[in-house]
Amino acid sequence: MSELVKLTRLEDIAVVTIDNPPVNALSPGVPEGIVQAIEAAAHDPAVKAVVVIGAGSTFIAGADIREFQKMTSGEKPRGTLLPALLAIEDSPKPVVMAIHGQALGGGMEVSMAGHYRVIAPSAQVGQPEVKLGIIPGAAGTQRLPRLAGVAKAVEMCAFGEPISAQEALTLAIVDRIIDGDLLTGAVAFAREVADRPAPKSRQRNEKLSNVDPSIFAIARDTARKTKRGQPAPLAAIDAVEASTKLPFEEGCKLEAKLFSECLYSIQSKALIHAFFGERTVNKIPDIPKATPVYEIRRAAVIGAGTMGGGIAMNYANAGIPVIVKETTQEALDRGIGIIRKNYANSVQKGRFSQAVMDERMTLITPQLSYDGFDQADIIVEAVFEGMALKKQVFGQIDAIAKPACILASNTSTLDVDEIASATKRPEMVIGHHFFSPANVMRLLEVVRGKATGKEVIATSMALAKRLKKVAVLAGNCRGFIGNRMLGPYFREAQFLIEEGASVEEVNQTLYDFGWAMGPLSVSDLAGLDVGWRIRKEFKHLEKPGVRIPRVADRLCELGRFGQKTGRGFLKYDAERRPLPDPETAALIEAVAREAGIERRNITREEIVDRCLFALVNEGAKLLGEGFALRAVDIDIVYLNGYGFPAWRGGPMFYADTVGLGKVLARIQEFEARHGSDLWSPAPLLQRLAQDGRTFADFDRQTASQASA
Repeated sequence: MSELVKLTRLEDIAVVTIDNPPVNALSPGVPEGIVQAIEAAAHDPAVKAVVVIGAGSTFIAGADIREFQKMTSGEKPRGTLLPALLAIEDSPKPVVMAIHGQALGGGMEVSMAGHYRVIAPSAQVGQPEVKLGIIPGAAGTQRLPRLAGVAKAVEMCAFGEPISAQEALTLAIVDRIIDGDLLTGAVAFAREVADRPAPKSRQRNEKLSNVDPSIFAIARDTARKTKRGQPAPLAAIDAVEASTKLPFEEGCKLEAKLFSECLYSIQSKALIHAFFGERTVNKIPDIPKATPVYEIRRAAVIGAGTMGGGIAMNYANAGIPVIVKETTQEALDRGIGIIRKNYANSVQKGRFSQAVMDERMTLITPQLSYDGFDQADIIVEAVFEGMALKKQVFGQIDAIAKPACILASNTSTLDVDEIASATKRPEMVIGHHFFSPANVMRLLEVVRGKATGKEVIATSMALAKRLKKVAVLAGNCRGFIGNRMLGPYFREAQFLIEEGASVEEVNQTLYDFGWAMGPLSVSDLAGLDVGWRIRKEFKHLEKPGVRIPRVADRLCELGRFGQKTGRGFLKYDAERRPLPDPETAALIEAVAREAGIERRNITREEIVDRCLFALVNEGAKLLGEGFALRAVDIDIVYLNGYGFPAWRGGPMFYADTVGLGKVLARIQEFEARHGSDLWSPAPLLQRLAQDGRTFADFDRQTASQASA
């Protein structure tokens, strides 16, 4: 039929093969090619039935997301997959969809347009469109409840998680699991059903009657709690509910309307920005794809604390043997005990089996010495955040590590070049800043020192994928990307409570904005002593006369370190549930009096603008100074490491949606009120705002210059 879709015949069965690597996305030409092939088979008297199958490793992983961007930018009119699917379903000869790998989104919708579905045991099916801020747009919300039932359709369409082949069979989404060769099994199944009436999924209405309306009410309540601020899950529920009230054609019209509203929303654009951003951050202008990488077969971690233990779990999870070293047996036993408990919790929750846990534990070797470190391909230091100690450790491992061993520091703020100076191989030293809990959080900041070798960077980026992390390359400055920007964000949160806002108001306002937690709750969770220790490390950099936050340090002086001590900005009960603390409120008022700060009423708008624009302004400085390659790199850091709401796209994308002219004007207001030492606008932000450009424009220009 075409290069994308091929039609062959196995005796009396036509085989339509989708061949659009790497994931058989529904790019232009694919749906049309499928329809043409099925129509050709229908007119061939020698053909009794049709099998549709994907070449390569998957059936159809979904739509070509670039097409959505073209639609919203006006580059092309909105097309629709539905007419093609109706044509497939109207084939006079049975069409059997043979699913392996994944049938997701549009791929799932294509499969449901067939009269029958068979599936490989390891395959998955799902409607994950809500993760891009949209809903199924080609009758997915209308066909799925007719096959799987309304409750499961609501769950799959509103929350986007795929299901296994076995569950799909149990729900009657598919008709048979094929063990062995999928094509052979699908052809045999097609011969079985060739003489039967071809059932159309759009006509299967038996599962739409007597539906409990509480299904929709419960789903909406869950969506509002777990998908705060996102309209797509609620739209998906509305569309599935329509299948129970409207004829198929009318339900499809409502679905199309809701799909279009979602597609053109800022939330969808933000989530699509994040989707492509995760792929963009792997592209480093001066590190070609062909850069050689070191083979990582064995790892070693120094430190079995919260970070060290989590890092070790990442290596074990990836099948890489890892040594974990501590200085005392007590600390080592405690760390290994936490690792074992984390794995046991996963077994209890059904995430994997006891056998998998046992296998991973055998990959972790706890010890008190450096034995075996000379065989490691990478050594990760995860000790206390102090320069003297880190340099001491790096001097020790430099003396025993083999020449080709990467030496990585898990520092969150310290100078990687100074750490590297303790070795005779600075080209092998790099920062690997994991985020807590390291076995859960997806982000890995890869910090490039001035001498770090390109092969070490390339290896780190490749290793991150193996560890199932999203890696972002950062330059070597204090705090790198994430924590450097977090400084002004936390600074303003504290200034706001000194000036009159309550701890609860600041936390709630930013939670309502979409953050996973308010900033003062985050501080309590991380431990106020962590930031206190870092501030003392950098005390010499404070400028005389420049205002600094005082409350966190005063809390630490009282031994109030947050959740770990039961008191910080807030008070915590035995289950670590937060409660207002009058003592903190009194302390804040005392700090304000001592500093001569006149307290006042502060609006929610000011809370958002001061915290968010402080974050954005520092991000713009990072870009202008070259410590972050692209604005999207900053966004990916914040989406994956700091709980920034994905549906807002990241801080830099958010600033673009507000308008950089408005952002700059607001920053200039704050500069006039609070001083240029704290609020000096980033030169890059000023240039972009004055030129009417965006951070996205900056990224496009950067990419163009890199490819020139």
